[in-house]
Amino acid sequence: MDTREKILQAAAEMIAEDIAAKLSVRAVAARAGVSTGSLRFHFPTQRALQDSLLARIYEHLLPGDPIRDRTLPPRERLLNCLRQVLAPLATSEDARTAWGATYRAFIEPEPTEEVRAAYLGHEREAERRVEHWLTVLAEEGVLPPGDHTRNVRFLLTVLNGLSVERALPTSESVLIAETETLNAAVDYVLSAKRDEGDR
Repeated sequence: MDTREKILQAAAEMIAEDIAAKLSVRAVAARAGVSTGSLRFHFPTQRALQDSLLARIYEHLLPGDPIRDRTLPPRERLLNCLRQVLAPLATSEDARTAWGATYRAFIEPEPTEEVRAAYLGHEREAERRVEHWLTVLAEEGVLPPGDHTRNVRFLLTVLNGLSVERALPTSESVLIAETETLNAAVDYVLSAKRDEGDR
């Protein structure tokens, strides 16, 4: 295993033990058994380390890239991307566990700079992933080119809401309600191209 991989593995172990871990250069280097200089060579800043680690975690949790599967229409591909994000929360127990960990890491403690930085790292990676999907669709002419910030925020808000719903008691089938919501969200985002054409 090369040095970069050792560092990422050590950081991943620290995050697995404590999702709000600071990932200080000294602590990660010690855990990986490398010098701080070696860590700095591969990751010049703490943010570079956090971003690389989060990208690796997302790739592990969400393998593949359904947005590039051209055998399906764009609408179905975007739906599959959204479903893939929710897939790890397969049961209400999984969703409760995930939201419990999020609450303990980012909501319950004082919003210190460390807590804020850890949360914003997760947020940046989620935004990057959704931005990628919309950029691919824009390159294909399915969406207008340009800034997708508004739709990125919208889709992330929908995903957050649905993941909370999975954790809460409900009187109806979560799957049916979730499917309807995802379909409505995708229709809204893809309507941007039609709206632009109407102007």
